[in-house]
Amino acid sequence: MSFNIQSILENDKVFLYPLEENDFDALYAVASDPKIWEQHPNKDRWKKEVFRTFFDGAIQSKGAFKIVDKATGNIIGSTRIYDYNEQEKSVFIGYTFYAASCWGKGINKSVKAMMLDYIFQFVPEVYFHIGATNIRSQIAIGRIGAEKISEQEVTYFGESTKLNFVYKISKENWKRD
Repeated sequence: MSFNIQSILENDKVFLYPLEENDFDALYAVASDPKIWEQHPNKDRWKKEVFRTFFDGAIQSKGAFKIVDKATGNIIGSTRIYDYNEQEKSVFIGYTFYAASCWGKGINKSVKAMMLDYIFQFVPEVYFHIGATNIRSQIAIGRIGAEKISEQEVTYFGESTKLNFVYKISKENWKRD
């Protein structure tokens, strides 16, 4: 079975579709809320020109998704599968953000569970980069069972290097609720 990092995924709440260039305006409408980026290493990502750089990196990664609410058909955020390492049998999930209106409603947990269920068919370990100041995301990733294993300077596409924490979850430790 071949690992396609940009498969269409679906659960009862959302669809994950490969991000396309023509999704910029709809995704920026979500990303333009400064509240989303308050704890993120790049707090200016709500600005259109800064978000454009992020979006271009997402397209070039060939692993980015738009997250679409099944009930409304609206784009509510984005996530990405990246840095697939065939030799070490691992991959990263990250660059995830949601409309503030989706916070606290189980969307993130639902999306991560769907992604992990899919990815664990191909690799036994999944990693996450979480900004050192992004407490909200650190708490959320801990709730799904990921553990902090290190700290790493990460250079985001077209942006400056920022301190991130690296979290890991293994297939054998993945417990779905």
